[in-house]
Amino acid sequence: MTQSVVVQVGQCGNQVGCRFWDLALREHAAANKKGIYDEALSSFFRNIDTRSGDNGPDIYKGKIRSLKARALLIDMEEGVVNEILQGPLRDVFDSKQLITDVSGSGNNWAVGHKIYGCQYQENIVEKLRKTAEHCDCLQCFFIIHSMGGGTGSGLGTFVLNLLEEEFPEVYRFVTSVYPSGEDDVITSPYNSVLAMKELTEHADCVLPIENESLLEIVNKIHQMINSGKLGSTVKQNSLVTSSAGCAKTLSEKPFDAMNNIVANLLLNLTSSARFEGSLNMDLNEISMNLVPFPRLHYLVSSLTPLYTLADVNVPSRRLDQMFSDAFSRDHQLIQADPKHSLYLACALLVRGNVQVSDLRRNIERLKPSLHFVSWNQEGWKTGLCSVPPVGHSHSLLALANNTCVKPTFIELKDRFMKLYKKKAHLHHYLQIDGMEQNCFSEAISSLSDLIEEYNELDATKGGPRVDPSRLKIAV
Repeated sequence: MTQSVVVQVGQCGNQVGCRFWDLALREHAAANKKGIYDEALSSFFRNIDTRSGDNGPDIYKGKIRSLKARALLIDMEEGVVNEILQGPLRDVFDSKQLITDVSGSGNNWAVGHKIYGCQYQENIVEKLRKTAEHCDCLQCFFIIHSMGGGTGSGLGTFVLNLLEEEFPEVYRFVTSVYPSGEDDVITSPYNSVLAMKELTEHADCVLPIENESLLEIVNKIHQMINSGKLGSTVKQNSLVTSSAGCAKTLSEKPFDAMNNIVANLLLNLTSSARFEGSLNMDLNEISMNLVPFPRLHYLVSSLTPLYTLADVNVPSRRLDQMFSDAFSRDHQLIQADPKHSLYLACALLVRGNVQVSDLRRNIERLKPSLHFVSWNQEGWKTGLCSVPPVGHSHSLLALANNTCVKPTFIELKDRFMKLYKKKAHLHHYLQIDGMEQNCFSEAISSLSDLIEEYNELDATKGGPRVDPSRLKIAV
């Protein structure tokens, strides 16, 4: 069994990471009734014998002693990490796997990347190596960060570069939370575009998520429940935004519901690495099958169902609806409509009591309404994991390499140019050692090139499907 390490950077990264570990423990508790440390748990947790102190040896078999997350927590303000260490999850994190400062990055990519990056480089590398040493077969690093602030965007992408240098063979999956247009951080367009250059060059896969979409999904769920339109009670623990059954903090914060959606995305993404299934999908298969061009590795994600009704069984019609929802605009985690854009490839990760025949039937049903590139008409990758999420009988995570991400990037570029044309706030960045104006021009050039690559693919949409010419043999 392979292992993965989660690197959570900045306030957003640590808050989402905290929800992920909380929900992961709940999921394993539901699946592992005997309290045995098994391969599923070993993928994200170490089992330590703490009878001889916190530095006790790892236990690879037998009863669960003390679970420690395979995680590195980094934030240049100590508030969120201190809150985690004082909360119900404090014993899940190894105190030696934390890196904090007090002053923060001041919403400045250059401070996070250039100043704190250099200052903490050796410390970060040492802790990453220590975490890797505890893995038998390290397969993947998951970075969770936001794009709008200084630490998440700047130091988060610095860590990504370090991972490529130190562990070039290990996959780098990045979950990036993009700010909305009404973001209260004025410099967020600068931070996001500077970070995007690093993501495009150094990540294997990026899962972009927009705050706006998360908020819409949360509001949609609340409206459905409060309006009584569902006509039935919602099954307890089944909301994709729910913290029910988790270790509770004193009060649930407004962002917790949004963070739970991202945490559920990561749980479903890693389910095949943690549990058995008739058609398991390895994490490296996602990158291998969904990324035909190295720079176009931005995958649009959608989660279904958002809730389960308590008194309804799962006839095939409801199962089919789950697949249809995964391709609808309302369920995407960014502001995008994949159905009316071009697919390079698509992965369906299904959990629960779903048969291969259900998968095939729905792919055949949906195929005519989806536009795939002419050279990859059968660009589907499927995974079946037998263990459903807590509160659900079945669930689906769809990952699409689709040109529908382009509008998000165009909007980001426009917001960047509004500031950059006026040279607004530039001096805050240029006064940092190692930060020059060509950093900005290179970053916006990289984003423009990326948009142009998507434009070139879009230009092929709707063209006649041409079979590749074959070698003619003279008789």
